[in-house]
Amino acid sequence: MTSTSASAIPAPSRSAQSRLLLLAAVLFISYLCVGLSLPVVPVHVTTRLGLGNFWAGLAVGIAFLATVLTRATAGSLSDRQGPKRAVVRGLAFYVAGALVAWLAGLWIPTPWIGFGLLVAGRLLLGLGESLVAVGVIGWGIGLVGPARSGQVLALVGAAIYGALAVGGPVGLALLERFGFAGAMAASALLPCIGLLAVWRLEGVAVQPGAGRPSLRSVLGIIWPHGLIVCLQGIGFAAIGAFFVLHFRGQHWSHAGLGLTAFGSGFVLVRLLFGHLPDRIGGLPVAIVSLAVEAFGQALIWQAPSPVAALAGAFLTGLGCSMIFPAMGREVVRLVAPQLRGTALGGFSAFQDLAYGLTGPVAGLLADRAGYGGVFLIGAGAALSGLAIALRLRSVARA
Repeated sequence: MTSTSASAIPAPSRSAQSRLLLLAAVLFISYLCVGLSLPVVPVHVTTRLGLGNFWAGLAVGIAFLATVLTRATAGSLSDRQGPKRAVVRGLAFYVAGALVAWLAGLWIPTPWIGFGLLVAGRLLLGLGESLVAVGVIGWGIGLVGPARSGQVLALVGAAIYGALAVGGPVGLALLERFGFAGAMAASALLPCIGLLAVWRLEGVAVQPGAGRPSLRSVLGIIWPHGLIVCLQGIGFAAIGAFFVLHFRGQHWSHAGLGLTAFGSGFVLVRLLFGHLPDRIGGLPVAIVSLAVEAFGQALIWQAPSPVAALAGAFLTGLGCSMIFPAMGREVVRLVAPQLRGTALGGFSAFQDLAYGLTGPVAGLLADRAGYGGVFLIGAGAALSGLAIALRLRSVARA
């Protein structure tokens, strides 16, 4: 596969770059809703509601499953009506989901009614995340051009995982101080700031196209790249859903720093090496990244101390960081311009699938083998993704 030199790609205008940074800031603010809830939801389910690890994992994962089921719709909406409309609608769903979850924290006549309300809020949050993320990606590529799609995806990921790094400890602090309802009330306010920021921001033109093939035909082109992202996402999902519970089970302190360690490594690589997929191609970047992620997950699995476990989370963040933009850059190159939203929506759904399934499946595993085994599964998944990436690389060279 040939690579485009970074110096040969025209630089975007200062105005376009500024709007792209504003969109990344909006994504960061909105995704704090996800970051706040990741460590808070399983603690709420297992302590306040008194339910087991499977239900805690399901409550976390159901939002990502909702995102999986709506990515194609979000991408199609972005392609047909423009990414701005997708972003605005997504932010509104974020607010609605946080308010329903807030009600779930206030009104718990029975554990199962409280759990049902929580799940309803998580489903709305998942729909909001789907629309905002796909919309911001399409909007950003429309601003700076497809040749810089890797950098757009890297910036988007830095915003998302930066929010996760901040949101984890902030969510636990809010839980300790104001309870679950207080944390969800804060989550409802954040997307409102995003709505104010984008309301008067100029959108980008819808790309013309003669025909739009089915999602199935698009997935037939991009599925190997999506599968790599899916396997990569299992490691992050394991940290998001079970790192805090793993620390509590070991009687270790500083459990809230797991997502911070992951997010710090993630953002560090994005800021230093976000240009690499556009410069040298996505597959070489993914191959190195998956190897690092596998090592980080294995380190958490065998960690004898909290410091070692946090180091494993940091290494997992380093490894996960560039896989999504690396594979996304390849996806953008494989489809026509009018199909970018649909393709990226389907592509992103693979990652959401990992997030959605890991929670409940890993919860069942944790009930039987302890929390450490969850991270062994994450290491194996990363190694499987590495094997697929090496295969795609060998085919590209042939």
